[in-house]
Amino acid sequence: MSTKTTISGGPSAGSASAYVGEGGEHHQVSGGDVPTLTTQGGAPVSDDQNSLKAGTRGPTLLEDQHFREKIFHFDHERIPERVVHARGFGAHGVFETYESLSDITRADLFQRAGEKTEMFVRFSTVAGNKGSADLARDVRGFATRFYTKEGNWDIVGNNIPVFFIQDAIKFPDLIHAAKAEPDRGFPQAQTAHDNFWDFMSLTPEAMNMALWIMSDRTIPRSFRFMEGFGVHTFRMINAQGKSTFVKFHWKPKQGMQSVVWNEALKLNGADPDFHRRDLWDAINAGDYPEWELGLQIFDEEFAERFAFDVLDATKIIPEEEVPVRIVGKMTLDRCVENFFFETEQVAFQTGNVVPGIDFSNDPLLQGRNFSYLDTQLKRLGGPNFTHIPVNAPRSPVHNFQQDGHMAMRNPRGRANYEPNSWGGEMGGPRESPEAGFTTYPEEMAGQKRRVRSETFADHYSQARQFYLSQTETERTHIGNAFTFELSKVETLAIRSRIVAHLRNVDEGLARTVADGLRLKEMPEAAKAARPTIQDLAISPKLSIILNGPDSFKGRKIGVLVTDGVDASLLAGLKEAITAEGAMMEIVAPMVGGVKASDGSWIEAKQKIDGGPSILYDAVAVLASKDGATLLSKEATAKDFVTDAFAHCKFIAYSPEAMALFEKAGIKDDLDEGCVAMTAAGDAKAFLVQCRELRHWVREAKVDVV
Repeated sequence: MSTKTTISGGPSAGSASAYVGEGGEHHQVSGGDVPTLTTQGGAPVSDDQNSLKAGTRGPTLLEDQHFREKIFHFDHERIPERVVHARGFGAHGVFETYESLSDITRADLFQRAGEKTEMFVRFSTVAGNKGSADLARDVRGFATRFYTKEGNWDIVGNNIPVFFIQDAIKFPDLIHAAKAEPDRGFPQAQTAHDNFWDFMSLTPEAMNMALWIMSDRTIPRSFRFMEGFGVHTFRMINAQGKSTFVKFHWKPKQGMQSVVWNEALKLNGADPDFHRRDLWDAINAGDYPEWELGLQIFDEEFAERFAFDVLDATKIIPEEEVPVRIVGKMTLDRCVENFFFETEQVAFQTGNVVPGIDFSNDPLLQGRNFSYLDTQLKRLGGPNFTHIPVNAPRSPVHNFQQDGHMAMRNPRGRANYEPNSWGGEMGGPRESPEAGFTTYPEEMAGQKRRVRSETFADHYSQARQFYLSQTETERTHIGNAFTFELSKVETLAIRSRIVAHLRNVDEGLARTVADGLRLKEMPEAAKAARPTIQDLAISPKLSIILNGPDSFKGRKIGVLVTDGVDASLLAGLKEAITAEGAMMEIVAPMVGGVKASDGSWIEAKQKIDGGPSILYDAVAVLASKDGATLLSKEATAKDFVTDAFAHCKFIAYSPEAMALFEKAGIKDDLDEGCVAMTAAGDAKAFLVQCRELRHWVREAKVDVV
């Protein structure tokens, strides 16, 4: 793959901060007499934006001591929790291969249809510590491990297919900026602060990611309802040595779903473990979450003609250009037995690949391959972290590595070196050119330079494509999210710089944010290294709402009941919910339960002040007349219906419950998304409506952010 010109990335000496413009010139943002950046040894740094590569688009070189020192220090900043992705939750599962992929890869797990491979998966947030809440607006880690017959293969990905930066040398800066500000230790688990948006405003390459993180992708309803991505371009190598490029996708079988921002804030207060509890409950109830693994497969010819560089982690390949080929299914069917033993000690590594899977020269991936191994040494205390069961391969392990902290196995026999002249078991294992991993022999040529390919220079076109591919509802949410986050930024210049970038994405979005912040004047559009492509095709696959489920399966309905609840209505609702494959949870004035109209006792799961409607995907209020009168005097009961209505959820109600809606002030606003239940059969129609997940047309009537 060829390249013509390059862009340098580093700030000029003496500038406080700078970003790269067209042609490689540096735009100084703030001046003054500032010291020159140096290494820990005091050597001046010429370029802090790009790692050292073999050629403009070649692999990162091991001799890059500035990158090595920077990432080394970053990897060892925290003990013992992870520096990033500290708050996570894991589960065991199994992967089933649908078809043989021997035409594109020699990887053993893809050779036979029906092959089943043990897996471990860890979901996580990025910015918060272990004690932070689940519903922070944040990227979600989506890390999967296959325990194959040829060793462990890890896809260490996210629920968003692009990333903030193009080169791993900027990763410490990104995470430092996103984390709590160092002089005050807050805010925790959120990016609504000056440092983060200052970094973003000076990093044009992050603008595509900025649109994604301000979308509803960063406030998923459940781990079960979000996509996963490998982010980078990888290679698959078949038995004949032929290479094919590939991007990895995880598609949730139950469709995608997110919450609204107001709902996320309240969920963090009502249940900061909401995502963890949801996954735990689903698996233990036998409602096993499922994802299908999809591959975007393409060759060098496509990579050359594609409008963007396939090695640029800030870009996607739209599914309309390269369709996703579904090749297998992952099912999570077992929770961990001990959280620390498995979830906390699992050590994923992008470098864990098996024969038939190989890397590309994506500079972000190259840096991750280097960094992860170093990180595990610090977190888990020594080089033998693969001896921990959750990290140990299920295939045999034979090598000469020995001793070290917490060694659980050592080589047997006389020889602990190779080559040796001892035969048989005494001599130990030998390499196998036929069965062993071999790197694809890609030709490399080029000067050793700290550069970035010009093919990485378009920072706005895909951001525009993503924004225009959203529904009107989703675009509104993106504008609201930018406005909210930037309203927490105290430095006016930072707010203006972000709006200046947004002008290169969409003028309407920029104006919405500027008006929401009440900027006194519209800033000039940021100078772009490449002009925004205005006519990229819309990609419906980028919308959550357009890719929702076709049923209400796996969702939960909260049913608020009182003494005297109509037993037949409740039974009809339960029957319809069960038939749909959904779950029902009873909420009552008192956790002990209620007495139904036929004299039966209905056990409750939640007391009204502990079971707000935000916990549920839809709600029903089945109250007797007297019960509704009592509920109308209870603030949390009024919140139950007003929040459900404001969050555009579908609501079923018995006519006797109207007193509660009236007291809550929404009686006259009830719409088609609010279904009166007068007979048991009405529940079926209600469940059909619930498949839409939200009654979004209501959003214009209520202030949902």
